[in-house]
Order: sequence, then C-alpha cells, then structure tokens
Amino acid sequence: MDLDAYTAAHSEEWARLDELGRKRAFTGQEADELIERYQSGATQLSALKTVAGSTAQGDRLSVSLSRARLRFTGASANVLRAVPAFFALQLPAALYRIRWLTLAMALATVLIATLWALWIGGDPAVMANLGDDEQLKKLANEDFVDYYSENPAASFTGQVWTNNAWIAAQCLAFGILGVWVPLVILQNAQNLGINAAVLFEYGHGDTFFLYILPHGLLELTAIFVAAAAGTRLFWAWIAPGARTRGQALAEDGRALFTIALGLVIVLFVSGVIEGFVTPSPLPWPVKIGIGVVALGAFLFYMLFVGGRAYRAGQTGDLEEFEAGARTLTAA
Repeated sequence: MDLDAYTAAHSEEWARLDELGRKRAFTGQEADELIERYQSGATQLSALKTVAGSTAQGDRLSVSLSRARLRFTGASANVLRAVPAFFALQLPAALYRIRWLTLAMALATVLIATLWALWIGGDPAVMANLGDDEQLKKLANEDFVDYYSENPAASFTGQVWTNNAWIAAQCLAFGILGVWVPLVILQNAQNLGINAAVLFEYGHGDTFFLYILPHGLLELTAIFVAAAAGTRLFWAWIAPGARTRGQALAEDGRALFTIALGLVIVLFVSGVIEGFVTPSPLPWPVKIGIGVVALGAFLFYMLFVGGRAYRAGQTGDLEEFEAGARTLTAA
C-alpha cells in the first residue's frame, strides 16, 4: 500500500467524518451519514494498521472515529449533574415506593417488642432465665446507660454506624431469600423487648425511652427501610407481574442499590446522634427533639420529595440508556 496515495484518496471522507463528529445536533440525514462514515473509517483504519502499523494518519483517523462514536453512543453522565439528580429524584422515589412496607416493618417491630416485654415482665420464671437478680439490676442501673458513654464519642459513633450499616446491608443482600428479613426484625424486636422488660422491672422504664428515642427514631427507621427494601426484592422474584423475573430483579435490584447508598448517610446521621447527643448532658427535651427533627426531615424527604419524584415518573432505577436494553429484539 502507498500510504500517501491511500491518505489522499480518503482524505475528504476523513475530513467529513471529523466534521460530523464535532457537531452537537444532527438532522436525520446527517445521523445516517455519520454512521456510514464511521463504519467506512473503521474499516480503513484497520487496513492502515494492518499494512503500515502505527502512523500519524492512523492516529488522526482514530481520534476522529472516537469522537464520532461518542456522538451516537453518548458520553457518560456528568457526575456534577448525576449527583443532584440522584438525591433529588432517584433516591427519594425509591424510598417512596417502599413506604408502606417500611410502615409494616415498623408496626411489626413495635408489636413484637411490646409482646415480648409483656411476656417477660409478666412471668418471673422467664425473667429469671435472663440472669440473676444482681446481673439484671446492674443492667438496669448501670450497664444500659453506660453503654452510650463507656467509649469516646467519635469511636462509638463509628462503631454503631458500621454495625447498623452491616445489619442494613444484610437485609438488602439476603432479602431475596425471604427468611432473612423476618429473622432480623424478630431479633431486633426481641432485643428491644428484653431491655424494656428489665428496665421496667427495676423501675427505670423512663430511662429506656430517654436513651432510645434521641437516636433510635432515625436509626430504627433506617433498619425498617432496609428490611422493606429486602422484602421488595424478594417479592419481585415471587410475583414479578407483567415483567419476567429477570427484569423484575434487575429493575428493583438497581433501585434497591440506590436505597443502600442513601442509608449509609442516614445511618451516619443516627450514629452521630447516638455518639454525641444521647450521652450528652443536654436536657432530655432537647435530645429527644433532635431525634424528632432528624426523623421528621427523613420522612419529609421520603414522603414529600419522594412522592413528587415518583409522580414525575421516577422509580429509583437507572434511566433507560444507563440501564441498557431490557430485551433482545430481532431486526
């Protein structure tokens, strides 16, 4: 191959390809021409590299082809635009979709914890199985309160954050099994019921609520959300509706991953409250008020912002272009 002759023969085609690749908008005819010239240019670049290896002409053609490819495949989303869209549309819409399941998890936890506390508190034999009188009295008088202040606030915050994030991750990762979420909810409710029963038995029922409410309102709600998300994934597999099971799992799975990212932030906030506010010397109305405000902000975001995003057509899933084709269609 005469490289100079080959370049001269195709220089006009390559110039036109480069021109089209720099355009921001196309007519239908120009779009068709771009595809045709891209295909021809790719073939010509292959011929150049096969015969002559790396050349200046080939490098310039390669750059033109790359620019042209971006015109019809699209560039990746701008992160500075994707982040606001994530928090304003995708995340709240995904949370809104599981609002009723979240409420169901909350009611189930309260009901189980209450029944467990009443059962333990009403039967001395069951209470005795938890420990002897000295151990239970120490839990009620010292250990329950000391738990929140025995470690430095910063390290305690990190500890509870990672622990709660791990519980939430388990709900999301293993929710599809259908049994993991009920086990987590049951275990969480049992622990609440046991602590409540012991503290009420020794006259510290007020302490139970005072030390649970500041951080627990938001922390438990985040766990309920994670449990609801895991249950939703399980239900997508059991009852996919008009979708195939693969489609249902893919679409809901992507939306649930959105929720997982959001819960990292929510649990961090609850961890900060648990580490710095709950054991602080602030008046109890102030501490509980901080917890109420944090929960109220989250519910406003979930229900109001999420409802608005959901009614606008958002689901928490990726846009169609980023998610890829749902089905294979013969041409």
